Order: sequence, then C-alpha cells, then structure tokens
Amino acid sequence: MSELTEKALMDATVGWTQRTRPSGGSPIGSTGLRSRADAALPERFRRSAAAVGSGAGMSTRDFSGWLAERSAAHPFRVHRIPFDQLDGWSFAPATGNLAHVSGRFFTVHGVRVRVAEGAHDWQQPIINQPEVGILGILAKEFDGVLHFLMQAKMEPGNPRLVQLSPTVQATRSNYTKAHGGGAVKYLDYFTGRRPARALVDILQSEHGSWFLRKANRNVIVETREDVPPDPDFCWLTLGQLGELLLRDNVVNMDARTVLACAPNLPAEPEALSSDTELLSWVTTEKARHQVRVEPLPLAEVDGWVRTGTAIRRPDNRFFQVVAVRAEAANREVAGWTQPLFEPGATGVVAFLAGRFDGVPHLLVQARAEGGFLETVELGPTVQCVPDNYRGDAALAAPRFLDLVLNAPPHTIRYSALHSEEGGRFLNAVSRYLVVDIDVDAAGLTTPPPGYSWVTPGQLNWLVRRSRHVNVQARSLLTLFNSGAVKL
Repeated sequence: MSELTEKALMDATVGWTQRTRPSGGSPIGSTGLRSRADAALPERFRRSAAAVGSGAGMSTRDFSGWLAERSAAHPFRVHRIPFDQLDGWSFAPATGNLAHVSGRFFTVHGVRVRVAEGAHDWQQPIINQPEVGILGILAKEFDGVLHFLMQAKMEPGNPRLVQLSPTVQATRSNYTKAHGGGAVKYLDYFTGRRPARALVDILQSEHGSWFLRKANRNVIVETREDVPPDPDFCWLTLGQLGELLLRDNVVNMDARTVLACAPNLPAEPEALSSDTELLSWVTTEKARHQVRVEPLPLAEVDGWVRTGTAIRRPDNRFFQVVAVRAEAANREVAGWTQPLFEPGATGVVAFLAGRFDGVPHLLVQARAEGGFLETVELGPTVQCVPDNYRGDAALAAPRFLDLVLNAPPHTIRYSALHSEEGGRFLNAVSRYLVVDIDVDAAGLTTPPPGYSWVTPGQLNWLVRRSRHVNVQARSLLTLFNSGAVKL
C-alpha cells in the first residue's frame, strides 16, 4: 500500500496550491480579497537570473567537480538487452503491444496519423503514458535571491547518465510506488504535506512525436522552511543554471521545461503583433489543422519490423524501440529493465532571431505532431533530425534547415547539445541553436504560412498557457529566462 493517501494523491493533481498563501495574504477560510497577481514575482526571478558565478549552495566553477563526484558516488550502468530479457514487460499475443505486467508506467503501441485530410499519412510506434507526472522545482530565498533545489539524477537514456534535473521528477506510478521501491525525496512539498507556495503551476505537453497526448505538471513551489539538501541535490540561482545551459548535456529536459515557465521576461512595449492578435493566430492554427490519430496494434504498424533486439524501419530512419537493463543505487529502485525510443542521429532545434525596428523577435512555427492533444503547438523555427532527409528525394527537408546549418559562425548566438527525456529516450540528443538573421536579406519580413514572429516576452507569456508551446521551444525559451542568451 502506498504511503500517499487518496487525499494527497488528489492534492498532487488538482488544486493543491489553494492550501497555501503567500506571506501577508488572507488566511485560508478568510473572506478577505487578495491581489490576483503577484507583481513582485517576475522581478524576483529576474534578480535570480542576474545572480551568476556563485550562490548560497556552490559556485558555478565548483559545479563540474560536484557533478563528477555525485556521478562517481553510486554505481550506474546501462546495458542493451534483447526483448526477451525484459523483466515484467512483454508483448501482448493478440496485439503485439509492449506493456508492463502491472498495467502501470507506459505502453508502446501503434498509431496511424493523418494530417490535412491525408496529405500526410504515416504509421509508427508511440508511447502511451496517460498518467500525469510531476516535474517540480523547490525554490527558497537566500540573502534576498531565489535559489532552486536541483538534483543530480541518473536516467538510463542520458548520454552522460547523470544530469541536473528538477527536485522532483516522477510519474504517478513512481511516486505511488508502483515499482515497490523507495519514496521520492522532497515530494511532500508538491503534495501539500509540507508548506509551500506555488510560483508556477502549468500542465505542459511532452514530445508530440513519441508520446501520445502526454502531459506533466510543471511546478515551482517556494518554501520558507530550512531544507538541508541531500548529497545528490544542490541549491543554484537561475543565473547559475543559465551558465550551465552553455555546457553540453548538463541540464536535463525536465529541468529546462519547468524553468521555461518562470514568468520573468519583461513584456516588450511593442511587437509585430499584439498579444490578442498573436493568441488569435495560435487559435486559428489549432482550429485549421486536421490531425486524426487512430490507435493500431503494434504488430500491425505498416513499414516497421520487429527483431529480437529492436522495432525499427527497414531503412533505419527516424527511430527504433530497444530494451535496456539499468542499475542506479540512488534511485527509488536500484535496478530495472525497460523499453526506450532511440533516434538514429543527432537532431537540430533552432530559433531564427531577427529585429524589427530594433525589437528582437523569434520565428516560431505552428507545428502539428501526432501526439499533441490540440493538433498543433508552437515550435522552434527548425526541429528535425537532418539525417532522416538525406538520400531520399521523396522526403523534403524542413523549411529553413539549410539557413540554420549554413549559418555563418558570427551569427550563431547560442549552440549546445542537449538530450531529451532520458527516462524514455536513449541517446536522444539535439543541437540547440539561436541564429541571428537579417530579416530583409532573408526575405522574411512577412513569414510563410504557419510561421510567425514573436518576441521572447510574448513567448514567455504564451508558455504560461497549457499546450501552447512545445517542449523543444520551451527548452530554447529557458535560455532567455535564465539570461544564458540575450538578444
């Protein structure tokens, strides 16, 4: 039996933030009115973003040594295994779907996706994980500056295994102990069992190409309690996290998506589109796209083959489903096996950045993906794996890919490798870029259909609405939120 009560489970998924009040607010049960917005909150995040070099926990200079020490403190191993060595996982005889014996965690089955009334039609395996997880970061003020409790966490799909993750990064199956393992550390701050004030709390999608309608709570809560960090955790400012985002494969995807939701970018006084016009454009794009997703038995997915070690396309494009055995002494379970999705090559995720009357803008695309709940979300200018489009004339490369790949070095404002969700994807790494362009010279004063120029502040405003900005664009938005990139 889980230690979490039914009430705590409900608090973890609906309305638990109502149980706490900011300092000076009306007590619970009072009829006194309060301000609808915390006007001081954006400035508090900006002050933390400006705090670089050192914080209350450690200096940025000492971080690499600390991460290496934590990586060496526990035995971490990941081995590829054939499917018949999966423990607790099996292919259903009738459908071929790959599922856990508990019925929890996730299932790999097939889908058929039709976009624009059959203009694009394909079949593929997909991860169905209907439960909502918690991606939560605990915040605390030290000497007037917000710090964030980050975890050195091993994920089997990470290229370096151990990366910086949120305080809590757990599916419902994990934090209710469906695996029979230990408790999730610091979970009580996110289930209402310990006092904490919500600073950010938004339901966001995950990778729409590989997850079917998957969403997690992206949560930042603040405490005033004394919170001694566990040895695998450390306090860092937002500015220090921005410094670490300049390094390859250090800050994991789950941390990036939560930090992207921080409401700290100031609203530019002017933009190409008003906020109302921008929201109308997004709504129009969601409404005009027709995306039909039909479940299929995994055994019937056309164009994919299953061997003893992989489910893949015969041409080895896009991705394959594989199995691994993982060992991690500091996880809730010390050892386990599971399926993972593995892309065939490194991806490219990029924003083109331009200026209009001196105001920086980013070129976003309304991107349809089979796993989205609402047909499209705003993505980066370019989001693809270039190798998938080489050597096949039938597959047209995504728009603007050449512009990004051939960008002169002096126009590249940011470039780093970051991995995607290491708990479900193996070696899924993309090069994230921000590339400056001359809008007039590129002929992009008026973008093509499905694309729009938005300011970083407008993107920060949109990300505080569920399922408007996809996870890759949120990762890039974190660069601006943390001060890693200034346009």
